Amino acid sequence: MKYLFILFFLVSVATQAQNDNWKKLAEKTVAFQNEKDKVSLSGSEKDITKVKITCTQGTLELKSVTIVMENGEKKEYDAKGLGVLTNGMSSVPYAVPSKGDKVKYLEMEYDTKGKVLLTKRAKVEVWGKKGKD
Repeated sequence: MKYLFILFFLVSVATQAQNDNWKKLAEKTVAFQNEKDKVSLSGSEKDITKVKITCTQGTLELKSVTIVMENGEKKEYDAKGLGVLTNGMSSVPYAVPSKGDKVKYLEMEYDTKGKVLLTKRAKVEVWGKKGKD
C-alpha cells in the first residue's frame, strides 16, 4: 500500500510539472452555429512555440485552426480528425509557424453541438507553450 501511494505521488508530480509550461492566453464563448471566429491573445506571452484549444463548457466540433503571426505568416491546421471536444478535453498541440515571431491571433472554424434550450454555449480556452516540448 505504501508503494502504491509513492507511485501515485510521483505520477502526480510528473504530470503537474508537464502542465506548468502551458499558459492560458485567451477565452472565447462560441455561438450555436457553424462559425469562424478570430481570437486575439491577451497578455505578453505571445512568443510561444505551440498552441492548443481546450473546451471548458458545452460541446464543440473543431474544424480548422489558423495561427496568424505578427509578421503576417499564417499556418492552417485541419482539425476535423479530432472529433468532438467536450468539457475538459483539449486539441492536439499545433506548432507555431514562425518560432522567432509572436502570435497575433488565431482563427477557429467550428460547429457547436447541442440544443440551445438545453445546453449552455460552448466555451473554449487557448493555451500556449514555450520551449522545445
